[in-house]
Amino acid sequence: MTIKRIGVLTGGGDVPGLNACIKAVTLGAVEQGWDVVGFRRGFAGPLNYNTDDPHSSEVHLMRLNPGNVRTINRMGGTILHTSRTSPDRIAASDLPAFLKSGPLQVSNAAVDCTPHLLKVFASLQIDALVAIGGDGTLNYAARLQREGMPMILVPKTMDNDVFGTDYCIGFSTAVSRSVEFVSALRTTAGSHERIAVVELFGRNSGETALITGHLADVDRVLIAEVPIDMGKVSDLVLHDRRQNPTNYAMVIVSEGARLATAQEPEPQEAPGARKLGGIGEIVGDEIARRTGIGTIVQNLGYLMRSGAPDALDLMVASSYGAMVIQQLTEGKQGLMMAVTGGKYSNVPSDTCTLGKRRVDVASFYDVDAYRPRISHVLGKPMFLY
Repeated sequence: MTIKRIGVLTGGGDVPGLNACIKAVTLGAVEQGWDVVGFRRGFAGPLNYNTDDPHSSEVHLMRLNPGNVRTINRMGGTILHTSRTSPDRIAASDLPAFLKSGPLQVSNAAVDCTPHLLKVFASLQIDALVAIGGDGTLNYAARLQREGMPMILVPKTMDNDVFGTDYCIGFSTAVSRSVEFVSALRTTAGSHERIAVVELFGRNSGETALITGHLADVDRVLIAEVPIDMGKVSDLVLHDRRQNPTNYAMVIVSEGARLATAQEPEPQEAPGARKLGGIGEIVGDEIARRTGIGTIVQNLGYLMRSGAPDALDLMVASSYGAMVIQQLTEGKQGLMMAVTGGKYSNVPSDTCTLGKRRVDVASFYDVDAYRPRISHVLGKPMFLY
């Protein structure tokens, strides 16, 4: 495979470390004599690029070079911006104007714009595309690979739940940030003798909550994989508070956690996507109602993914970027960068679509006590799951 130009994009939620990866890819590519084209706002960039009007469409691109990536690794977020755009299921009303009268296939009120994206990549002479993202971004990137577009995938998500790798960019910083904030909240919870409930991101996997709760040594951790019995949890937390000399208790809950008795249909934010967030308030209100003790509810939300990356995310992100260039110079594509068995590796690009990565509840969680049970770790992955 001869390469003269590569494309780069970041999709899904931002995490610290994305810029470090972009920088490593750009510098490595330029060293090889390649051009680097960044697509703005994830897959929304090529979706909105009009091949019949390249001049006006330049707004959807960012030409990357050593000058404009020189300092970006010091910052969180992504200079390319991001979105959760899935080009294979765009609502007809959301199509760019120039595509609304085109021949794209409509199915169940959604339009598959993949043929248009392939046309864009060909028009821009993109020889390989680097997609940095979580499940949604990588699943669609694997689709592009099957359609014939040479792809290299890089996993990122603070939930650390991409199947096929032990580590995703953003996880370490999210946990470090969360431990810091949870520990700081103890002063207020203790001063007012209350029960603090902290909600963390974690859509389907409770790993971020589990590891944060373990490292911050909180009383109870409610993860996405285990339904919550509020009667039992309230009794446990009341006991925790009584046992604490400072008369307070700390609870962490994953945003994707569910009450065991929940029967009502859950609101949807997009076709097939469960709208999350707010479980912390529900848990806090239930604990207060059942125990008579005041609660403090804090949703850390975007604070978890804000700010500069920590040392581990800088290292992994930069290493993944270097691996991308190494694979491409060796003529390889259709791969996802990964850490497996404690070593940098790669796996086929469709690996991310072949399973779900979730907390190993039997090994690392006490379902009766609602807390981490991390005692037998010999031989287990460094990033427990």
